[in-house]
Amino acid sequence: MDTDRQRRQLLVASAAGLLTSLPGAGLAQALAVTPRQTPGPFYPDDLPLDDDNDLTRVAGIDQPAKGVATRLRGRVLGSNGQPIRDARVEIWQCDANGRYHHQGDRQRVPPDPGFQGFGHSVSNDNGEYVFRTIKPVAYPGRTPHIHFRVVAPGTPELTTQMYIAGEPRNAQDGLYNRLRPEERQRVTVVLEQSAQPGELRGQFDIVLL
Repeated sequence: MDTDRQRRQLLVASAAGLLTSLPGAGLAQALAVTPRQTPGPFYPDDLPLDDDNDLTRVAGIDQPAKGVATRLRGRVLGSNGQPIRDARVEIWQCDANGRYHHQGDRQRVPPDPGFQGFGHSVSNDNGEYVFRTIKPVAYPGRTPHIHFRVVAPGTPELTTQMYIAGEPRNAQDGLYNRLRPEERQRVTVVLEQSAQPGELRGQFDIVLL
């Protein structure tokens, strides 16, 4: 499937999901819950002191992160379509060198000191969260992805992974392909040019039980 066609299909699916979440839409069908995935071996040993929602800057380091700056936005929703406020959304990913900032990552490549590696955001009254990070890159044996963990009042904790639409390595990724096609669609995000030169943007809505 070519990238443009896949992008159109994902945009249509996203629009359909948004319609079901609008108050008063009159649609009885519940939103499909975001599928669970493994947190992987590299959730931080210790949370960094600087763990805000901008992973491209580290306190005390002048050099910004290597890689393509990417702004991620989304909403945390219940399966009834209602926004969930005060949800703690965490992300972690490898840096532009393909290395996690974790003592268990034994790759012989230096970590990028300008990349935070982990961050968190808290959803507002509309369930919205935002991050500034880098476009994910491949890690040995894995397609590019970002790990997400969501902890919200009154709902089960969710850990999942976000993937990039049109990424050719998705087809060979074992974890990605364990998901059913409709599940893969719910964790695959289109990245496009933002209003800021050299920056990408994407939308990843997360639906909890």
